[in-house]
Amino acid sequence: MEYKIKKVSAPNRDEVELLGATFEEGNPEGEDAGRWRQKLDTRMEKLKYLENGERYWYGKDWFGSEKRKTPA
Repeated sequence: MEYKIKKVSAPNRDEVELLGATFEEGNPEGEDAGRWRQKLDTRMEKLKYLENGERYWYGKDWFGSEKRKTPA
């Protein structure tokens, strides 16, 4: 895979390198595409996968709109 790098001007800087798209086009193929449960062995791996995907709800180190960084 070849990455496309463009040089663009940035505010308060000269030129910076900007990395282009880094994905492969197309759709996943095969019978096991999207079946994450079969790819993970233990219960702890599955829980870690779900908690990472749902980190908005399970995370303790974020400050979203429902939680203030400093008390009112």
